[in-house]
Amino acid sequence: MKKNRKEKASYNNPVFKVSAVVIAFFTIWGALSPNSLAKNAQSVLDFTSYSFGWFYLVSVAGFVAFCIFLAVSKYGKIKLGKDDEKPEFSLFTWISMLFSAGFGVGIVFWGVAEPLTHFTNPPLAGVQPQSEESARLAMRYSFFNWGIHQWSVFTIVGLALAYFQFRKKSKSLVSETLEGIHIKRGKESLKKSVNILAVIATVIGVSTSLGMGILQINGGLNYVFSVPNNAWMQTVIVLILLALYLASATTGLHKGIKFLSNTNMILVMVLMTFFLFKGPTVFIMDSLVLGIGDYLQNFAEMSFFMTPYSGDTWVQDWTVFYWAWVIAWSPFVGSFVARISRGRTIREFVVGVLVVPPGIAFMWMAIFGGTGLYMDLFQNTAIAEAVSKDVTTAVFVLLQEFPFYFFFSIIIMALILIFLVTSADSAVFVLGMMTSGGSLNPSNTVKMIWGVLMAGITIVLIISSGLTGLQAASLVSALPFTLILIMMSLSLYRSLRKDRAESQLEMENSEQMHELERKAQ
Repeated sequence: MKKNRKEKASYNNPVFKVSAVVIAFFTIWGALSPNSLAKNAQSVLDFTSYSFGWFYLVSVAGFVAFCIFLAVSKYGKIKLGKDDEKPEFSLFTWISMLFSAGFGVGIVFWGVAEPLTHFTNPPLAGVQPQSEESARLAMRYSFFNWGIHQWSVFTIVGLALAYFQFRKKSKSLVSETLEGIHIKRGKESLKKSVNILAVIATVIGVSTSLGMGILQINGGLNYVFSVPNNAWMQTVIVLILLALYLASATTGLHKGIKFLSNTNMILVMVLMTFFLFKGPTVFIMDSLVLGIGDYLQNFAEMSFFMTPYSGDTWVQDWTVFYWAWVIAWSPFVGSFVARISRGRTIREFVVGVLVVPPGIAFMWMAIFGGTGLYMDLFQNTAIAEAVSKDVTTAVFVLLQEFPFYFFFSIIIMALILIFLVTSADSAVFVLGMMTSGGSLNPSNTVKMIWGVLMAGITIVLIISSGLTGLQAASLVSALPFTLILIMMSLSLYRSLRKDRAESQLEMENSEQMHELERKAQ
């Protein structure tokens, strides 16, 4: 009986009720009038990316600078927990969870598609498409879009949540990260609004990635096995995915998510190793080194690159969308990363979250995207042309140039599916925490409700407007949350500074006491 009362109470709160109603409203709207949702989504997408693109670029560049400052500063030694606390998970499991619950599915989707798309449509004016220069530029901007800028957003949210949760003993809620800012009026209302916005941003952000993965699975099934590529098949895939991630969500953090994350990482390492040595190895390593060099050399320029004089929309279509996407994802990924990072220092956390996943992404891009560029440049294949026709089939078109095509196609589809299950499983867990007062072990009832709603909004977005609807949803939910991220950064800095000052004062008092005791003796 106690357990039932606990479960009932866990979702009997305004955050759960309001956010669930809002998500349900959009799901019903899309189901009843998909054309209306698609039209409005496109309008909002165009307005947001055009009017606030500069704001996203400046904000994310600021987050990168703040993360680097924290890593190299005196605050880097502060533990996310008690001073003598040890990390809860091993380094390999921790990295696997970071990558799997973060952007693993996005890397698989865009690993071939993005470099080949930029190869055909270069980011900079005056560069000849499908030339050596456009290939080099394609790799540079692919690294940039999947580099530390993306992960700086996750780092800020995850670090703030982990610090306040494990160091200051606050609840595991996004609103608790604003404790460092002294708000005189309307504090409770602001906290509820922030938590509701975090939940909505999480559902829409995760639905965007689920939608992309489902489109890619359907595209692969169509390309390899001639399975129909339509909304009905995509709905079937969503329902299968729903059953899998709800089953996994009931097993908890230390079983389902941990097992799936480790499996993902092993598959990723096996695939990268095979295609590194089976593909153009020297070219891949050369393009990786050159790409990293170009990335570092042009880091500042790309961080603030816009095209107000030409009117070109490349930045809005790619970089602005990515930054908005990760900001929409950040409450989810940040909450999950915080949950698995107890016992690590701030320096460990920042280096691990900010550097390691982008490093894995660079390797994947260089191996798979680099191989596609090599084949089009030197072997007269038409991978870029196929990608321009259907971006969801990019990796499968590339695999066709290798032996064991069917085997590796199935492996890739399995990898995408596991990534999707891991992301959705983690998201359901985090949404349960967010809407259960910050509980570290939310009830299965809450997790199942969010699982169903997330599947519903994913289906609606795919049917109503495909990738456009998914992109628009991310941009809309990200805009207000960017302001919260800025407040979160300020709150974290003030709290760290206060924490450091108190520690120094305590140390000085202790030294004075020892000195007095020594003199007394």
